[in-house]
Amino acid sequence: DWVKLYLGKRDGRHVLNYNQFTQLMKGLQGERLRQAFKYFDTNEDGFITPEQFKRIITDLAGHKLSEPVIERLPTLCTLSPGQKISFSEVQAFINVIRDMDMVERVIREATSKSKDGRIDQTDFLNYSAAATRYGLFSPMEAAIIFHFASRGDPAQQRLSLLDFANLLDPKWRSPADVEATHVKPKRGFLDSFFQSAYNFALGGLAGGFGAGVVYPIDLGNMQNQRSTVVGQLLYKNSFDCIQKVFRNEGLRGFYRGLGPQLIGVAPEKAIKLTVNDLVRGRATDPETGRITLPWELIAGGSAGACQVVFTNPLEIVKIRLQVQGEAAKLEGAAPRGAIHIIRQLGLFGLYKGTAACLARDVPFSAIYFPAYAHLKKDVFGEGYHGKKLTFGEMLMSAAIAGMPAAYLATPADVIKTRLQVEARKGQSTYKGLIDCAQTIWREEGFRAFFKGGPARVVRSSPQFGFTLVAYEYLQKVRAYSYGCDYGYDYDWC
Repeated sequence: DWVKLYLGKRDGRHVLNYNQFTQLMKGLQGERLRQAFKYFDTNEDGFITPEQFKRIITDLAGHKLSEPVIERLPTLCTLSPGQKISFSEVQAFINVIRDMDMVERVIREATSKSKDGRIDQTDFLNYSAAATRYGLFSPMEAAIIFHFASRGDPAQQRLSLLDFANLLDPKWRSPADVEATHVKPKRGFLDSFFQSAYNFALGGLAGGFGAGVVYPIDLGNMQNQRSTVVGQLLYKNSFDCIQKVFRNEGLRGFYRGLGPQLIGVAPEKAIKLTVNDLVRGRATDPETGRITLPWELIAGGSAGACQVVFTNPLEIVKIRLQVQGEAAKLEGAAPRGAIHIIRQLGLFGLYKGTAACLARDVPFSAIYFPAYAHLKKDVFGEGYHGKKLTFGEMLMSAAIAGMPAAYLATPADVIKTRLQVEARKGQSTYKGLIDCAQTIWREEGFRAFFKGGPARVVRSSPQFGFTLVAYEYLQKVRAYSYGCDYGYDYDWC
C-alpha cells in the first residue's frame, strides 16, 4: 500500500523518474519503522518491549550510534511509566538520529554561550527555538537527547559538550577503554628537561623581540623627574622627553639599559606564562574547558607575583642606566655601566622597591591575562567552529588587553621608579612604599601618579602583542615533539 502511493494503483503504469525514486528511498526508513512497530505490537495497545525497540533501532540506524548508546537503548522505557516504549518515543528517537547534525550544532552553540559551559533541557529547547525557524525539536526529543547524554543519571541536569560525545559520535568509546588500548611511553628526565629548555628559549626569543621593538619609548626618564625641584623639570611631556634624549644622547640614548632588559626577559616571560598556564590549568573545568573569573584573576596575579624575582633586579638596573644619561650631561658626571650599578647596589639593593614592583605586576597580570583570553574568545571567536586567529586578530587581542592593564598599573610603576632611582641632590628621599606615595601626593598632586601613563600604554600594549605573536609563530615554525601523545581526540570534538 505504501509503495502504491508513489506508483499509483491504476493500470500500474506510473513510472518513477530519478528524483521521484530517490524521494521514495528517503521515505523507506520511516515506513520500515512504522511496519516494524506494527509487527511487534501484536496486541495493538500502542507499545513494544525495550528489547523489541533495540532490535528495530539496531536494524535501521545501528551504524549511526556508538556501542554504549546501543547497549543502553532498552533504558528508553524509563522515560515513561509502564516499562514499555510507545510509537511516539520510537519516532522521536529516529527524529533525533535523522537530525543529528542540527542537534550537534545547537549543543555546540548553546554550550559556548552558556556562562558555565553547561546546558539543561530548557536551555536546549530555547536555543533550538531561537536558532531554527520552526522549533525543530520537541520536548520528548530533548528528553531523549539528555537521557542518553547523561547515561541515565537523573542527578545530571546540566551537561557539558563532552557529555554529549557518546550520542554525537558513532565511534565514541569511554575514556577507560581508550586508556586500556593505549600505553603512553614514559618520558625520561632528559626529554622533560630539553622540552622545558626549548620552551624557555622560545619565550626568551619572543620576549626579547617584543622588548626590543618598543624599548625606545620606555619611560624611566619621564617618570623620575620631580616637578617640585628647581632645575629638575627636564621634560614637559613625553614628546619633549623624546626630542631632548635624541638631541643630547643620539639614537643610542633610546637604548640605554637594553642589555639587562633582554637578559631578564627570558626568565620573566617564561615564569609569567608558565605560572599563569599552570594555575589556569588546575582551575579549569576539564569537561567544559571553562574557568571562573576569580580564578582567572588569581592565575594572572600569581604569574605577576612570581615574575618579580627576575623583574625587580632587571628594572632597577635598567632605570638607573636610563636616567643617568640626561643627569650626567647636566652634572658633568661620566655614565656608569650595568656592572658598576650591580656592584654598587649589592644583592639586597637589587630588590629595592620589591613591594612596589609587586603592586604593579600583580594587578597588571591579573587584568591582562583574563582580558586577553576573553578578547580572543568572545570578540574574535577563537575556537568557535574550530576558528584559529589570524596574525592581526592575535596582535589586536594582545595589544588591546594591555591598554587598561598598563594604564591602571601606572601609579605603582611611578612609585617603583622613584624608589629604585638613586636620588640626586635636592630631591626627596623615600623611606618606603607608603612614604613615597604620600610624598608624591603632597608635593606633586594626584596627576603625578599617572606620569608616563599614555607612554606605558603605547609601550606595553605592542610589547605584549609582539611577544605573544612571536611566541605563537615560533612554535608553529618548529614545535617540540616527543613520541606520540594519546588522548581522547574524537572526530566530533
